[in-house]
Amino acid sequence: MGDEQGRRERKKAVTRQRLTDAAVRLFLARGYDAVTVAEVAEEADTALTTLFAHFPDGKQALVFGGSGDRAASLAQAIEGRPVEQDALTAVEEFIAAHGPFDGKRDTETSAVFDLIRTTPALTEYARQRWVRCQDVLARTLTEVGGYGSPAAVDALARFVLESPQIAGAHPRPGQALHEIFDHVRKGWPHVE
Repeated sequence: MGDEQGRRERKKAVTRQRLTDAAVRLFLARGYDAVTVAEVAEEADTALTTLFAHFPDGKQALVFGGSGDRAASLAQAIEGRPVEQDALTAVEEFIAAHGPFDGKRDTETSAVFDLIRTTPALTEYARQRWVRCQDVLARTLTEVGGYGSPAAVDALARFVLESPQIAGAHPRPGQALHEIFDHVRKGWPHVE
């Protein structure tokens, strides 16, 4: 039974990857708005219903692949951090590992990040993928403790989850992300 389920999951992963690869190839060649989901399904040699079964969020989700449950992964990054590491550093490291922040990208990856940054629907979808983690992040930070009242924790969670979009719009996104988190930790000077 377990072997059959494992095989099924591997087959689904291959299909998801084929759809993502086809979508990215078409979007980079012709532009996001010029490509239909039907064309992506055809390019990937799958049915349109299969595309939507794997990507229920639709066309914009295709660029991001089957990236799993981001909120649960973020909570795990905080809960599984080294004892000496604070929760915000764990959040910063998690975000840095999921976007254009490390500066070590090949040409295709850079082109995909540029596509996301320059396509409003993709930029907003990327932002929403982070913002959807707010409740889980706030709950996890509350459990860790030391981040203030519930309203303060909600605000902190929302702010740091907006940071990928803000930092990603800058010429040096990794540096911008670090600067944002540095200000979150220390506060802003000259603000009274």
